[in-house]
Amino acid sequence: MSVHRLTPSDHGFGRAIAAMTATPLRPEVELTEIPAPSRMAPHTWAASGEVLMHDEELASGRLVVLFDPDGNEGWQGRWRMVALVQAQLEPEFAIESMLGDVAWSWVTESLELADASAHELGCTATRVVSQSYGALASRPSTVDVEMRVSWTPDEDEAEAADDPHGTVLLAPHLVAWSSMLAAAGGLPPSPAPVAPITPSHRARSPRPGDEA
Repeated sequence: MSVHRLTPSDHGFGRAIAAMTATPLRPEVELTEIPAPSRMAPHTWAASGEVLMHDEELASGRLVVLFDPDGNEGWQGRWRMVALVQAQLEPEFAIESMLGDVAWSWVTESLELADASAHELGCTATRVVSQSYGALASRPSTVDVEMRVSWTPDEDEAEAADDPHGTVLLAPHLVAWSSMLAAAGGLPPSPAPVAPITPSHRARSPRPGDEA
């Protein structure tokens, strides 16, 4: 049962979400529908995602889909994707000054590879290095990366395909977000049906208690 209530007058929002969630993702990504924030737009949907490999969580995040049938000036469109990506990287990334640029490349390349045309794209990448001293000096250093990304899907292609409700519009953007998760988790680009053998870097999702 869906955790969201969709009214008959949702302007095709329900159909668009149903088509999007039917899209196959790469096998390492697990998607779970969660309650969406209701005040951000007239219609909202949200999910959490995890990248799992060999029973280990490599990355995690959330995706919120916003829809305003009247359009939103700040979005420059009717739809808006708001994404969170989190992962814990190996200590070598503590001295990687270009990590922000690498994280940005995960975003742009994921959108490009998924053919997810977008505008008003923005990203904030935060790196947190945790080092322990004194009685806790034996604990290894950790590096956490958090990416907050938002973008507006281009609706020109949906209009050209005579799809006024955007039924096929959102699928590439869900794939793109899942690819951002996979990249943060150290997995190389891969089509959905193909599972990579090894990660390109060691990573896991931050866990409760890591900062204790």
